[in-house]
Amino acid sequence: MMRPSPLPPRLIAVTLLAALLFTPPLLGLFDQAGDSGLSWLPLYLFGAWAFVILLAALTLELSDDD
Repeated sequence: MMRPSPLPPRLIAVTLLAALLFTPPLLGLFDQAGDSGLSWLPLYLFGAWAFVILLAALTLELSDDD
């Protein structure tokens, strides 16, 4: 008997994490000027985007579907 693949639940978890990382209340925390007068928002957006891509790539590459 074949066991179900863990890939779809993992991809759903990555998607939900991405949705959480890009919600307006969380983005509002980083949309404030720092000491230099610049906003941390662009750095946060790039970092969160890179983190989501890394998680998705690892999830797909390390899946047990061989």
